[in-house]
Amino acid sequence: MIEQLLYAIEVSLNGLMTGILYSLVALGFVLIFKASGVFNYAQGIMVLFAALTLVGLQSGQVPFAHLINAIFGTHIYNFGWNLPAVAAIALSAVVMVVLAMAVEKFILKFLINQEPVILFMATIGLAYFLEGFGELMWGGEIKAIDLPLPVGISDTVERVTYDHFGYGFFIDRLDVAAACVAAVLVLSLVLFFQYSKIGRALRAVADDHQAALSVGISLRYIWVVIWSIAGIVGLAAGIMWGAKSGVQFSLSLIALKALPVLMLGGFTSIPGAILGGIIIGVGEKLFDFFMNPVIGGATENWFAYVLALVFLVFRPQGLFGEKIIERV
Repeated sequence: MIEQLLYAIEVSLNGLMTGILYSLVALGFVLIFKASGVFNYAQGIMVLFAALTLVGLQSGQVPFAHLINAIFGTHIYNFGWNLPAVAAIALSAVVMVVLAMAVEKFILKFLINQEPVILFMATIGLAYFLEGFGELMWGGEIKAIDLPLPVGISDTVERVTYDHFGYGFFIDRLDVAAACVAAVLVLSLVLFFQYSKIGRALRAVADDHQAALSVGISLRYIWVVIWSIAGIVGLAAGIMWGAKSGVQFSLSLIALKALPVLMLGGFTSIPGAILGGIIIGVGEKLFDFFMNPVIGGATENWFAYVLALVFLVFRPQGLFGEKIIERV
């Protein structure tokens, strides 16, 4: 009985770490929705694109190598260098800022004051464009992230828990690192939104585009800022998920698991994204642990969506979302 309890605690801790990884993806959705009121369907692809760019830049891969070689009959695939990790991450962040500027210039500036569903459809088109563009630019093969990240089971945690409980907990060190990154990001974003001048402007734009424009707030500038931040958050998520499961195009499907996280935490709450991810991560692991012997496996595939459905019925704004009251 005691061993089962300890195993359940271990499962919960692993679920906690997985949930924080979900939250990193959900943060990008929250940031853009908070500032523009649009659900960015392309956020999952942005995570993938950021990770592909990081690997390509670090390994010295020639962008569009296959296209260039097909047109000119060359055989150039690599520049012959390996960038340091810090330089590769910094350049990848710059690429995500350039991407944000391009999205604003060629898509968003034409959709000011349009219905949210039109903006949503635009992000669907952007998602499919980025997916094809990323594959054309960096290739479609599975890649590995070469960064000095802690990987493998934490020997310290296993040893300490075994000494205290007679049962060693298996905790992935990469998940612990992801939890620390998520904590720093959340704290930084909360302070940024609450106390910076740009943060206040972002909240004003989210409340009313026309009113924000009338007091001199540049909607186009705000969109570039928020999409840039969402891209950098996506880069952090891409690094963690890419290190965990490899940089591959199925990585974009992680965004689907972020949807229940958003429904639980609320689409406009940064702390809610973290708490929603924790609830989903711990909940699906514990549910699988207790119910797997009763109803069989694969419960992790649908538990989050069922829980999100319950929230949609009884509390559609989520735990921290703003309740919208319309007077008629």
